Amino acid sequence: MISKQPFGKTGHGSTRTIFGGAAFWEVTQDEADRTLELLLKYGVNHIDTAASYGDSELRIGPWMKEYRKDFFLATKTGERTYQKAKEELHKSLDRLKTDHVDLWQMHNLINTEERETALKSGGSLEALIEAKEEGLTRFIGITGHGLAAPARHYKSLQQYKFDSILLPYNYILMQNPNYADDFNKLVQYCNENQIAVQTIKSLAKGALENKESKYAVWYDPIDEKDAIINSVNWVLGTQSVFLNTVGDINLLPIVLEAAENFDTATSDEEMDSDVQKYGITSLFKGDEI
Repeated sequence: MISKQPFGKTGHGSTRTIFGGAAFWEVTQDEADRTLELLLKYGVNHIDTAASYGDSELRIGPWMKEYRKDFFLATKTGERTYQKAKEELHKSLDRLKTDHVDLWQMHNLINTEERETALKSGGSLEALIEAKEEGLTRFIGITGHGLAAPARHYKSLQQYKFDSILLPYNYILMQNPNYADDFNKLVQYCNENQIAVQTIKSLAKGALENKESKYAVWYDPIDEKDAIINSVNWVLGTQSVFLNTVGDINLLPIVLEAAENFDTATSDEEMDSDVQKYGITSLFKGDEI
């Protein structure tokens, strides 16, 4: 079974590895149900999805009648205004077949103009706060992609103390000194304030560069077993963070096995070797991605 630790100040002990619902963008219900069996096998007790993840909420919904109590359930809204975000939450609750989620997040809150809209009067933050007050969600958070994510999240947290954040984290990305400085500053702040830190893109190998992927992700993922294990161990070596799994159900079994067997962090020397051996490059090139 995968180990657990407190998810910020929520009172929930979440598995260090959280199921990334983007993997259900285009899968059948049978494929989703087989994935449920895998999650239960490894004791995964936290699911992270989003309204914009294709059929993901629809695939997870049928599980909730029997397994709602077994999962900390999170979803996201990409809307930036109060009314549209509120409407999207009710649609998500209907698709997920539940009367509440445990965590509702503002999706990819990075673009400066969108951030300002979401956080000001009449913005989606008001919908999140209201939903928390009404019991439609227990907690609220923010997520983001790209090189600007740590700095923008830090600014957002100065305006409102969210319960969780989510952002990219992998070895090659942390070789960017500016990103590393911003990430470390953010994580220190979150640790001091008991804000949960979720990480994504642990298996990002680089951009697709006009080639077609055989996996259900928009980037080129690491798919060699030894490199997957090293990458998972490297991320989990940062004790305070959670690893949200890669968005492809075919890579998921290796990730979960690695997480269950995690003992010590992969060394930087081993990661450097994988970078050279597998041609791993940074996925992100610009601040607003």
